[in-house]
Amino acid sequence: MISGERAADSRQALALALRREQVFLLEAQERKPSASRFDFAGNPSPKDIAVFTRQFSVMIDAGVPLVQCLELLASTQENKKFSSALKAVQTEVESGNSLAASMKNHPRIFDDLYTNMVAAGEAGGILDTIFQRLSIYIEKNVKLKRAVQSAMVYPAAVVLIASGVITLILWKVVPMFTELFNSMGVDLPLPTRIVIGASKFIGNYGFFVVIGMVILSFVLKSYYATPKGRYLVDGLFLKAPVFGPLLRKIAVARFTQTMATLIASGVPILDCLDITARTAGNAIIEEAILDVKKAIAEGRTIVDPLKASGVFPNMVVSMIGVGEQAGALEVMLSKIAAFYEEEVDAAVGDLMTALEPMIIVVLGTTVGGIVISMYMPIFTLVGQLSK
Repeated sequence: MISGERAADSRQALALALRREQVFLLEAQERKPSASRFDFAGNPSPKDIAVFTRQFSVMIDAGVPLVQCLELLASTQENKKFSSALKAVQTEVESGNSLAASMKNHPRIFDDLYTNMVAAGEAGGILDTIFQRLSIYIEKNVKLKRAVQSAMVYPAAVVLIASGVITLILWKVVPMFTELFNSMGVDLPLPTRIVIGASKFIGNYGFFVVIGMVILSFVLKSYYATPKGRYLVDGLFLKAPVFGPLLRKIAVARFTQTMATLIASGVPILDCLDITARTAGNAIIEEAILDVKKAIAEGRTIVDPLKASGVFPNMVVSMIGVGEQAGALEVMLSKIAAFYEEEVDAAVGDLMTALEPMIIVVLGTTVGGIVISMYMPIFTLVGQLSK
């Protein structure tokens, strides 16, 4: 008789896991997790999913059995939550479930796009090819996300650090000059009075300003969580003068890339559009794709609703129309995705080239204006003494 503890998703899964060790389950009781126990392991990153998918495709292509693939990959994962999910998928596959159905039980790790493509691969007997396509898709998606981050993080970081430096100058340095000017009894020019006023405001109300900014960010986040707020904010992002064109190109690249991958994997067109809409990342784009799905369900072509949405460029709509008529929609979508991925790379480079001098000029003017305004009374006093 053997007793002990073992992690499993169900009694049946536990019995199967023990059976492999030539142990027969007689009795099992579920142990409730302690309320004071915290799990600090987060969900795996897209990069982790991409690496796993690439390794999975290579192992399946090499003829390694599915269960053994899952067991080996689960043991090599550094993320505890990901490793636990793969072990659970392995147990369910051993119980007789399909791989796609087992992965659907972990939606935070394997989304609808992933599980639908795996289901199509299992049905067509091309699971190795599906995992290759999935790994390529996820890697390209990670690349697009990095493009957005590189376009947004650098300016935001520079502005944040510069704002902190300017606030420190107004809070600590300017008051010392103010005491000096008061002791001199000199008339202060307008720029100096403005800077001293800003310094007093930060000294008296800076704490309340910080609290107000925190509350405002919380309110904006809550408003964005609503359908109306998300639609409004996403629309403003697409219309932004600098970042709007870049976000539109990223949306087109993601849409065409996702559609091409799903169609090539044998997923039905309506399911393709439904999954693509949920992974669009923008409410305006999502609504346009759902309109396309509705139009196709009514028997119309894909071109008219795409053109009516006003979101996709005319060149993209025309190429999709040609691909649809020629029966080569997947090939045309892949070509559009490749073209717009290059466009995104070029746009990010141009954006960084344009933003760097603009940020330097703005920050230099601000800091230089504060310094000059603080020295203007001294120059005035020196001029009076020289006379």
